[in-house]
Amino acid sequence: MPSPHYEIRAEVWVHPGIAGWHFITLDKRSSAEITSKYGKHRRGWGSLPVVVTVGATTWRTSIFPDKTSGGYVLPLKADVRKKENIVEGKRILLSLNITP
Repeated sequence: MPSPHYEIRAEVWVHPGIAGWHFITLDKRSSAEITSKYGKHRRGWGSLPVVVTVGATTWRTSIFPDKTSGGYVLPLKADVRKKENIVEGKRILLSLNITP
């Protein structure tokens, strides 16, 4: 099965709380397509494994369904944010590949 590729542009937001995890929310169209094509490969908490590239940084992680938006959310690791100068409110472009 070929790995689907998505280019996503989204604003970084921070989940309220002590940990302050940073996320982006995938748009509804991409999220619906991902669920339709790859939802059967979901893992714990409905997650799907992905490979993400932002700028010059690539890493493996997962996207998670978000009940609030109806889409998927992608957590952004602190080391990635530091390397790519990513802060809350910044719009970023990322490349996302589903790896079921």
